[in-house]
Amino acid sequence: MRRNGCPIALQKLATQKILSCASSVTTPALFLNQSFAMRSFFTPVSWSVHTNIYEVNLRQYTTEGTFVAFSKELYRLRDMGVETLWFMPITPISELNKKGTLGSYYACSSYVNTNKEFGSIKDFKKLVEEAHRLGFKVIIDWVANHTGWDHEWTTTNPDFFVQNDKGQFVPPVENWEDTIKLDFNNKRMRLAMIAAMEFWVRECNIDGFRCDMAHLVTLDFWKQARTHLDSIKKLFWLAECEEANYHEAFDATYTWHWMHESMQFYRKHINLQQLMQVLERYHTDFPPQAQRVFFTSNHDENSWTGTEFEKYGDAVKLLAVFNCTWQGIPMLYSGQEMPNHKRLKFFDKDAIEWNGRYELHDFYKRLLKLHSIYPALGADSSTTTIVLKNEADKFVLSYLRKKDDREVLVLLNMSDADKSFFAITDDRLKGKFTNLFSGNETDFTHQKNFALRPWEYLVYVKK
Repeated sequence: MRRNGCPIALQKLATQKILSCASSVTTPALFLNQSFAMRSFFTPVSWSVHTNIYEVNLRQYTTEGTFVAFSKELYRLRDMGVETLWFMPITPISELNKKGTLGSYYACSSYVNTNKEFGSIKDFKKLVEEAHRLGFKVIIDWVANHTGWDHEWTTTNPDFFVQNDKGQFVPPVENWEDTIKLDFNNKRMRLAMIAAMEFWVRECNIDGFRCDMAHLVTLDFWKQARTHLDSIKKLFWLAECEEANYHEAFDATYTWHWMHESMQFYRKHINLQQLMQVLERYHTDFPPQAQRVFFTSNHDENSWTGTEFEKYGDAVKLLAVFNCTWQGIPMLYSGQEMPNHKRLKFFDKDAIEWNGRYELHDFYKRLLKLHSIYPALGADSSTTTIVLKNEADKFVLSYLRKKDDREVLVLLNMSDADKSFFAITDDRLKGKFTNLFSGNETDFTHQKNFALRPWEYLVYVKK
């Protein structure tokens, strides 16, 4: 999607220590899609199964736009139940051919330093240390496919970049004129890239990487990088892509298709049955241990498509409930807890207009903490998701998340009409449950009747 210190001597020293490897210790699995049956996969970090992700747009988060200013938000976010902080690129931005007044985070001039706009490496280290003390994990955005036009490698190692027949650097794709493409056929460049990633693991003790447009980079590089870096510290690997085979290197991938189709559904361009086909394909086309990340907004969507309210209107909270209860990892973007109704500029300063009320703080707190602690809501294949039959199934999605005797019941009225006096007709729903938001208890062994207002949601936890 469009977005777009460490001395060089230390980076070269780290490069010399890296050996080119192909894979790591893996665990066998059985697959619905047999094309994956003979492939090997990395074992995800254990904490990723019940984590959630909060994307930090540091530039726009505060008027100062710094590591120090953001650190003041940590207690509030931890209280809300945030587990993993993902920082958009914190590296310095190229001046040459930059867009707007400040340029794109995704056009870096160095892989081993921080953007002065945000603060120093020392400032970031202190932020990570404080985040860890409060129980957060911290991952950073990594842009491997391309750099800005005045990246330090353009001077020291111009052969690291793809060049045309005139020996000129070239953008990776149309409209990304502020960036130039790296050459992953160059083994020395690959080692230098991995050394740069190692710097952030060793120097700042980060917990993983969100890899930008990961599918534009050859899969064997990501395997090589992960093999080396996981030998230093077991990390969480999130790919901004929706390619099933990239789970050979990554723990988690995006659900772009679901996000786009749910917007089409809200606009009545497709029906619920067509929308559900997306989830069915996720189940059949991805390996079972694949962790999928569900979201309604991020930096690209907010800036270029619109806020979640522009896209989903009255269905915003219902989709948030889905994201936190379907099998996967829920992700939030900066300001959704306020909520933010503003499109944020991408290449210029445009701070979030916080009003101090955080109206959705408690809403997300209940969902995020339930996802973090309740066994049935894990993102891995040890849980089961059962779509339950109901009398209004053209409009109401009802499902049970289950692990052993722990269960979560979710009902979503995926329509703008009242759905009154319908019943769940599935015998697999039974036992006493507590409503997550009201605290009321219901025994569903015999009583399975419901009424839902437009876009209303219900979440019940089995006692």
